[in-house]
Amino acid sequence: MAYTLTMKFGGTSVGDETAIRQVIGIVGQNHRPPARRVVVVVSALSGTTDLLLVGAQSAGDGEAGRAAEVSDEVRRAHQRVIDALAGDEAAALTGDIGGLLDRYLSTCERIRSLGGSTPLLLDEAVGIGERMGARLVAAALRQAGIQASAYDSDAFIVTDDRHQNATPLMKPTRAKLRRALGPVLNRGEVPVVTGYIGATQAGVPTTLGRGGSDYSASIVGACLETDEVWIWTDVDGVMSADPRLVADAHSIPFISYGEVAELAYFGAKVLHPRCIRPVVERRIPLRVKNTFNPTHPGTLIGPDGHRNGGLKAVSAIPHVSLINVEGNGMLGVPGIAARTFGAVARTGTNVLLISQASSEQSICFTVPQSQAAVAAEALRDEFRLEIERRDIDQVSVKEGATIVTLVGEGMLSRPGIAGSIFTATGQAGINVIAIAQGSSDCGISLVVDGSRGKEAVQVIHAAALERSTPVKSEVPLEVNVDEG
Repeated sequence: MAYTLTMKFGGTSVGDETAIRQVIGIVGQNHRPPARRVVVVVSALSGTTDLLLVGAQSAGDGEAGRAAEVSDEVRRAHQRVIDALAGDEAAALTGDIGGLLDRYLSTCERIRSLGGSTPLLLDEAVGIGERMGARLVAAALRQAGIQASAYDSDAFIVTDDRHQNATPLMKPTRAKLRRALGPVLNRGEVPVVTGYIGATQAGVPTTLGRGGSDYSASIVGACLETDEVWIWTDVDGVMSADPRLVADAHSIPFISYGEVAELAYFGAKVLHPRCIRPVVERRIPLRVKNTFNPTHPGTLIGPDGHRNGGLKAVSAIPHVSLINVEGNGMLGVPGIAARTFGAVARTGTNVLLISQASSEQSICFTVPQSQAAVAAEALRDEFRLEIERRDIDQVSVKEGATIVTLVGEGMLSRPGIAGSIFTATGQAGINVIAIAQGSSDCGISLVVDGSRGKEAVQVIHAAALERSTPVKSEVPLEVNVDEG
């Protein structure tokens, strides 16, 4: 049986001609048909999606000229790469990119004429970046002697109609993917697939949310049942903390599906939060590796984290608000929690963390700071009678907080972990406002004042992680790449 890899390259990995040459080298080293096959998933070139979004939103504000400026800037960035890497395909590829940018401008004109953007039209506009990136990378691979073709994933990734953050419908997606890409792989070719985009069952373009190319790669890998999914980025794997916050952060050799999902949910930027689910269901290993340091083994993500148990990482979500519902009249009253979160859910607010006092006299939870006011107002409306009767004393909001999460499997069975955390924060004079530990046994989360969030990450990392030597992965890491 052929060994098949799904490789996703993020925006920085395809950011310019130098980076794309790295991609060509990596793909060339790993693509050895028929024994070893590669599927490539690509993001838009670095910065492209943000630019396209700015142009589309400006069109909605009536600034027609900004979309044209964006189109010209994007065109120039892509043309530099075409001139460097496309060889005798340069003229044809220039025409393809031009046609896609014309499509972008047409969408922006529709947005302008409507007097505002819609999620559907934004999906149409920003998805152009991945379409351009796939065509460019496929042409560069062909010029390097590797048979490759670009494929728009909206032809086979079927989603619901939740524009800007769509969810894949796996059964029709699996059938379409196998029909579309199975023969391509069997011919020994490299399919270069657009990340981030899909389409509804009616064929209307959607996107999987920002950072969704990771998600695309895991969907493709799971549906094609590839042997591994490799996420290529610009860091040496999943880090024990954000290196911008902690100078001594290190790459984690092995982390479980559950641990990395906890990290992604609580602020780590390496993977899309929903990326793990498709590979978990198929138990497909996932690796995070560095395009610019390809011989580094990176991080292996898989099942059974306890074999390499222990504390793994500290992550943070800044700019959150802590909402507290409290009152003596809540004690023993059924339905308070259901009403609380029902009211919040009706506003579309995302609840990030929940903590409840054992006395049942208060419930506190965190939400993104931008959503706190509307959530608090909904709660005051829901409990208007209880507040008037003084059964509920108040619905209070503390803004400017940070959630700090310590991740590692087996926490519930490891004595002293909470003690070391509170000792470290106490010695630093950092007040812990709330604490929550999930039943998943993977994480402990603290809420601290946002002005001390960075310091909290640093002292907890030093106390819990820096004194322990990273555990070497028990799974052999095959590195089949070169430096160029």
